Amino acid sequence: ARERKRERERERSGAERERESLEWRESRQAIAMATSSKGLREQNLATLDVTKLTPLSPEVISRQATINLGTIGHVAHGKSTVVKAISGVTTVRFKNELERNITIKLGYANAKIYHCPDPKCPRPTSYKSFGSSKEDNPICEECKNCEMDLLRHVSFVDCPGHDILMATMLNGAAVMDGALLLIAANESCPQPQTSEHLAAVEIMRLKHIIILQNKIDLITESAGMNQYDGIQRFIQGTIADGSPVIPISAQLRYNIDAVSEYIVKKIPVPPRDFTSPPQMIVIRSFDVNKPGAGVDDLKGGVAGGSILQGVLKVGQEIEVRPGIVTKDAQGKIKCSPIFSRVVTLFAEHNELQYAVPGGLIGVGTTVDPTLTRADRLVGQVLGEVGKLPDVFIEIEINFFLLRRLLGVR
Repeated sequence: ARERKRERERERSGAERERESLEWRESRQAIAMATSSKGLREQNLATLDVTKLTPLSPEVISRQATINLGTIGHVAHGKSTVVKAISGVTTVRFKNELERNITIKLGYANAKIYHCPDPKCPRPTSYKSFGSSKEDNPICEECKNCEMDLLRHVSFVDCPGHDILMATMLNGAAVMDGALLLIAANESCPQPQTSEHLAAVEIMRLKHIIILQNKIDLITESAGMNQYDGIQRFIQGTIADGSPVIPISAQLRYNIDAVSEYIVKKIPVPPRDFTSPPQMIVIRSFDVNKPGAGVDDLKGGVAGGSILQGVLKVGQEIEVRPGIVTKDAQGKIKCSPIFSRVVTLFAEHNELQYAVPGGLIGVGTTVDPTLTRADRLVGQVLGEVGKLPDVFIEIEINFFLLRRLLGVR
């Protein structure tokens, strides 16, 4: 009886500890949310007029990225390192990626680009980049007495460079508005995936490319100049012909301010459609509930993706097509759309009241988490009820062949 009593006390103290740790985690999350929202523009659904929104509206770019930039190039040429140097976010997150030190899945990171308006502040040091949660008007680090202006909020799609992951890179190219082509200065140009990635973005008709000659800290000046000439010969006659070539060291953050300046000046803001019914392609989905969560604490499934058109608002009724796909007794395919409601909208750590096209958005819904866990909704379309495209079972495809075989040396 004494042992049973001790056991009950142990169970009770374990449950109390678990509850306390859960409360502590929730309070930490609330503090993180409060600090991340500090210095950002407020979004108000009551005063929202979608006809006046643009991709550079202050209340939009304060919290959400509106331009998608890809990093492309050969394996180990510094794509993920450049994204980290610009945004401060490490895109290599998975265990097998960290063990092998290569990107396997598409990585995502947001960055804000600022400019100091003081004429005494010389370029390119007057341009600075920070993470997505940075306040809208920080003090300039160079002149110390001037508030910087927020010019762009960029979402980076970090593509893998390995030849067997070419299909993953092509997935990333589908959402890019511009690209940073990485070429390592300590290797000959072009390497196999350098030319393959360039051919892929050519097919996607991506016109805005900035070439970054990385790892210049590892070579002499004359070797750098020779490779610069080699890069110019390589891009002649391609879609990247005439693109600027910026020498950088991503590891030491040399010339990152120049990259920020060129992103602002050379990559135009793409036209966006804010007035049509919202549509979003789901590129990942997951269940955010921890194992053992109580019934009252359960949260609906989360879908992540990029909005193609329209403005998605918190509280809006939504539909996901094709939804649940099943087969009847005769073997015919049957699609049942999923109906739900937007509970929360997030862009990285920034909470949104409404989301616009561009950048990666997380949509918290009331959908059963078992339908969204482990990327089950990938490839589906989320949007306004009754306004989504029809579901087809058969399609006809036109395709382009690359000039040479991919993934083969």
